[in-house]
Amino acid sequence: MTAWAISKAQESSLFDHIVVSTDDEEIAELARKWGAETPFVRPVDLADDLTPTVPVVAHAIKSCLDFEWVADYVCCIYPCVPFLQVDDLIKTLDLAQKQNADFVYPVTEYAHPVQRAMRQLSGGKMQFLSPAYELTRTQDLEKTYHDAGQFYWGKASAWLEHKKMHTDGLGFPIPNWRVVDIDSTDDWMRAELIFNAINSTLELA
Repeated sequence: MTAWAISKAQESSLFDHIVVSTDDEEIAELARKWGAETPFVRPVDLADDLTPTVPVVAHAIKSCLDFEWVADYVCCIYPCVPFLQVDDLIKTLDLAQKQNADFVYPVTEYAHPVQRAMRQLSGGKMQFLSPAYELTRTQDLEKTYHDAGQFYWGKASAWLEHKKMHTDGLGFPIPNWRVVDIDSTDDWMRAELIFNAINSTLELA
């Protein structure tokens, strides 16, 4: 997955430096093998499972400035992005520059209206979180979106100022059939099925 993310960044031809931030030498070695750079080691306090994204990117920018690597926009690409597309990287950077946006990132529409979300009570009984929408047709409800969890373009200054990349940013809608946030084995299986289906279609074409 890390190699895939690096290769897509390379294909885009957008980057002066492709840097992998890690505290793990095995990952660093793999990153270098695939053409990325690992000019610093991520500190321990930014390397646990609860570390937010913005401080990690801010640290990377500061570390790169030590090498006089200066950038107006910096892109954070997550490692598990099997459906990352080069065209999305290009279009979102273009949008960020044209709109002078602090951040731009891909979003996708929820597959089912969140207004009709339900919880399950003891005994199996179902209850709407928003009872007012129980009888509303799904097609009449406002579209809602979520972060695709793939990448974030941001001004270097916005990262360093620790701005909020979601609410201080612009969303770039992409189809939800190519968005899988891999957090579990079920997510991985779903991603494999979609990936294989896409590539089978491309081979047939």
